[in-house]
Amino acid sequence: MEGRLARVTGGARRSRVGRLAERAYRQWVLHPAWALATKGAVAAAIAWFVGLLAPAPLNAYPYYAPMGAVVATTGTLSRSARESAQAIGAILLGAGIARGIDVVLDPGAPAIAVTVGIALLCSGWRVLGSMGSWTVTSALFVLILGDHDPDAFVSAYAGLVVAGALIGVAVNFAFPPLPLTPSEMVLDRARDALADQLDALADGLGAEELPSQDEWAQRRREVAPTLAQAQEAVSRSKEAVRANRRARRYREWTTSQVRRGGLLHTLADVVDDVTRSVAEWETRERDDVALGPPLRPPAARALTALADAVRSLDPEGTDPEALAALADATDAYHDAVRETRGRSNQDYFVAGAIVLALRRARSALATEVASVGDAR
Repeated sequence: MEGRLARVTGGARRSRVGRLAERAYRQWVLHPAWALATKGAVAAAIAWFVGLLAPAPLNAYPYYAPMGAVVATTGTLSRSARESAQAIGAILLGAGIARGIDVVLDPGAPAIAVTVGIALLCSGWRVLGSMGSWTVTSALFVLILGDHDPDAFVSAYAGLVVAGALIGVAVNFAFPPLPLTPSEMVLDRARDALADQLDALADGLGAEELPSQDEWAQRRREVAPTLAQAQEAVSRSKEAVRANRRARRYREWTTSQVRRGGLLHTLADVVDDVTRSVAEWETRERDDVALGPPLRPPAARALTALADAVRSLDPEGTDPEALAALADATDAYHDAVRETRGRSNQDYFVAGAIVLALRRARSALATEVASVGDAR
């Protein structure tokens, strides 16, 4: 009896530890900045010891090696290598500027002014990219700190930063970042933002009193910033797979994110077009509304069906039932537009444009389903 109780207690303890480990891993995956900070700290520590073990005169300046390591661990593997090369180029350029000015001018305010001015001009060189600011930093370090033994200081400064950068690239190569889970969450937020906007339009069309322009404006969601974040996340994922030894295991997931990003961009165009059309033409301030009482209910049902289809979108595609419901609702709305147009002298151009927008969205969602099936 006691042995069985001990086994049960031990199993419960292991289960609790397992849940904690799983929760910790999930948080680690969801916050890539933690992994980035850890890799940067490890690379900086290794670079520090390398700087201490370097031959003279390099070992007199070991603190420059961690600077290079930090530069090399602040992004994806391909970006790490690119920015390391740019930083090294900027550092060498700044050192060269400082050495040239040091030959011409004595140390002092004029030398600093000329050095900084030339370095700032050179820092905007496109080849140096975002690392161009290192040109000014390097020039000042060499000019001010290396005035006693400039040749030794330049060799130590540049050499240790290069060594630290190589260490940072090596650490990134050993543990390459692949932020697919955070990107997935950003894509989900963009998807939900689009669906919420469609629901807001459907609710407005189904209200007892037609909204005013101001009330339609209050129903507009901030879709653009979320969509921009989604596009940026997809770009990071595409960049992260370059030269990434883990990419082969997640290639299908990466491809799915690229497809979803493109699909969300198309859906955002559709939602934006429909939102502007409804908010401009279907208000209680207008006498010549775009839809009118006969078309508002079927339009609201079609928009709700589109919202449901968009909300069902995941890495596996769109729910087939939601896609079928969208097709039926779009056809019903189209039939209502044709019937209403036949009984009226109005052209109902805006109503027809909404039909085209709904069909465009359905076609894009159906293409995504087909793409997922082909990938399998």
